[in-house]
Parts: sequence; structure tokens; C-alpha cells
Amino acid sequence: MNVLVVGGGGREHALGWALARSPRTPHLHFAPGNAGTAALGINHAVASDDVSALVALARDLSADLVIVGPEAPLVAGLVDRLRDAGISVVGPSAYAAQLEGSKAFAKAFMQRYGIPTAAHRTFQALEAAEAEAYIRASFTAGRPVVVKASGLAAGKGVVVADSADEAVEALHAAFDGAFGAAGNEVVLEERLAGEEASVFALCDGTTYLVLPPAQDHKRALDGDAGPNTGGMGAYAPAPVVTGQRLTEICRTVVEPTLMGMQAEGHPFTGVLFVGLMLTQDGPKVIEYNVRLGDPETQVLMPLLPTNQTLELFEALAHGRLGALRLRTDDRHAATVVLAAPGYPGSYPKGLPVSGLDEAAAIEGATVFHAGTALAPDGSVVTDGGRVFAATGVGDSLPEALDRAYRAADLVRFDGKHLRHDIGRRALNRV
Repeated sequence: MNVLVVGGGGREHALGWALARSPRTPHLHFAPGNAGTAALGINHAVASDDVSALVALARDLSADLVIVGPEAPLVAGLVDRLRDAGISVVGPSAYAAQLEGSKAFAKAFMQRYGIPTAAHRTFQALEAAEAEAYIRASFTAGRPVVVKASGLAAGKGVVVADSADEAVEALHAAFDGAFGAAGNEVVLEERLAGEEASVFALCDGTTYLVLPPAQDHKRALDGDAGPNTGGMGAYAPAPVVTGQRLTEICRTVVEPTLMGMQAEGHPFTGVLFVGLMLTQDGPKVIEYNVRLGDPETQVLMPLLPTNQTLELFEALAHGRLGALRLRTDDRHAATVVLAAPGYPGSYPKGLPVSGLDEAAAIEGATVFHAGTALAPDGSVVTDGGRVFAATGVGDSLPEALDRAYRAADLVRFDGKHLRHDIGRRALNRV
């Protein structure tokens, strides 16, 4: 069986790692992949956002299944193109992918179907003066706002401002091109108070299954300080999402979202990733994503049984999810991102890496490659901002974290930086 995984980050390495453990031993292909995926299958030098080239590659490989990792090709319509070519694929249509591709679309969708979310206003670049006035009035009234580029910004288009001046600066930065075309439209959203959590629903258009809830760490520095990043670590399951709370989230968010998509003639297929704030008034949606998260995938895949991962993705692609019963591991998983110096700003590439073999020898630990490449001599070098995700699995969260940090400490490259407080909210609840 030929399986093509689209993407080249830590999420895609974790997906490949999970698929490779299937007793059916699929032939794995990655586009473009990284140094870690090269050890699992064949990397192809095709960019993850080159839709036409990806369709051609899937045809050339006679791919039995395509799993799309990143959001950009989903928003660009890769799933529609593959389905038109008769190729089985996991992911939503371009219409459904607007839930992530346009925060303005997502907010309007939530309003239409009564899905709880923060109060907001959407502004175009020509309305900058009106948007600035809205910001200042909101802060004066004691209602701080979050500034969000409406389009795709690689997880970095959100500024949680502490003052009106900071929010206004973020607004003009977005309109002035800080996030490219993604910032031509901006959503100004009420700043919610509470604890964040991530819920992932596997959807085949009619049926859904929920993975263990996770919690990401977006800020670059300990104590949730510093700028937003694509994610500096995660753990699962997140104890803040109790069984009762998860039932409420499914009832008030997941099910109305899927019913709304069906009502609009575009049933949602693939992975619905709901970013939530657990407020005093109940769970509210911060944002939708339409694919597995990164680094959440690096803690979710180790909790899936080795003999079920491939079957789950096949069922998603073929509308057979109702025939499966999800069996997740009852252990805990945690991952720590090792970032290049300067991330999430500019960073160097090509830094030599050492210590991977020592880290791999730790029981219950796996180091997933993200921004890596192979040098001409076959050695591993850095090739991105988030370079590795060191994941630990254990019978308790402290054990999982211990294994993750032990592996993280053994991996070396110049300027490596990481957070040292992953999982602190869960640990504080014990």
C-alpha cells in the first residue's frame, strides 16, 4: 500500500512514525519530508503548497491514500483536486477549509449556527481608522481585544495585546503587510479569560470520533512570556478537559459545526481541530483548524494503538468511521519543542546536530524531526525554526515529561532553546 504524507514538519514525521508501526507495513512517501521521514520512507522534493505537483506525484506513485498535514494546501483545494483525480485523501474540501483559512469566515459561520465564541468585529485595511477607534474604545471600557490576521499566518498572526497602543500597533503591522495577504483583513476579538485546550475530532462527513484532549504552549518563553509561535510543546490528555466538559464541547461545538457544514452542502471530512478557551461561562471557540496540530500530533500519535492508525485514516478517507471504535492508550504523552536561535523571528539554518542516537536510547522517548535536513555527508542539520519535538510517554504526566526533557537535553545544536515548563498547568492541578 502506497501512502503519501504531505508536509515536512514534526507533525508529518509523527504521522509517518505511527503509520510505519502498522502491521500492514505501508510504503511511505513524504512531500517534501525532512531528515526524520527519510528514515521511514522516500522523500520527494515537492513543496507542500504546490497543489498541481502534489496531484501529479500522487498519480505517479499510484497512491492508495494521501494524508495532508499542513493547512495551506487544504485551503488551496488540494483535497478537491485529488478527489477529482480519483485518489483517496484525508482532509476537508476548500470550502470547509475556510474554517481555518479565514477567521472572518469562521466567525460568521459560528454566528450562523450558535457556536459559542468571543465577541468580535472584522475590519478591512481601508477601515483602519475605524478599527483603531474600536480598539481604543474597547480598552477604555475594560474590554481588551486580541488582534488576529484573518488569513493563514503559520500560527503567528495573533497578538494578545496588553494595552490599546500595543493592539493598535499590531493592527497597523497586519495592514502594512507583516503577515502578507493574511493581514488584509483583521478580526478584533474579545480577550477571553480561562484555560486553553485543544480538541480533535476525526470526521468522515457524517460520523466523528474524538481524540484525547491536548494542551499546547504557544508563547516562546517560560511562564507564557514572549511572542506567539507555532507551538513550543504540548501534552495529552489534558486533565482540564474532564469527561463532562468534553461531552459539553462535543454538544455545543463539534456537532453544530459538522451539522452546519452539512447544511451548507460541504460535509466536513478529515480532522477538525478546535482551539478552545474554558471560561466561567463555558467552553468558547478561539479558532478552528482543519488538520492535526503541530506539536499536538507528536503527543497524540503515540497514544493510538499501532494496529489502528492506518485503519483510522483509511476510514476517514472512505466514510467508514462508523465501523470503528477508537481505542486510545491510557498513558500520558508530552513533547518539548527544540527551536533554533532567534525563533520565532529570523534564524540560521545548516547548524550541525548531535545526540540523536543517545536520545533515541531513552525508554519511552522519541525525537520527532521538524525543521531538519540531511547534509551531503548524510549528517543531520537544522533547516527550520522548530527543529525537533522530543516526546515522552509514561504512566503519568510527570513520567512522560521526565522522558521528554531527558531526550531534549541530549539533542545538541548551537543556540538551541526550549521551554522548561511544559505541562505546568496540569502539574499544578495535581
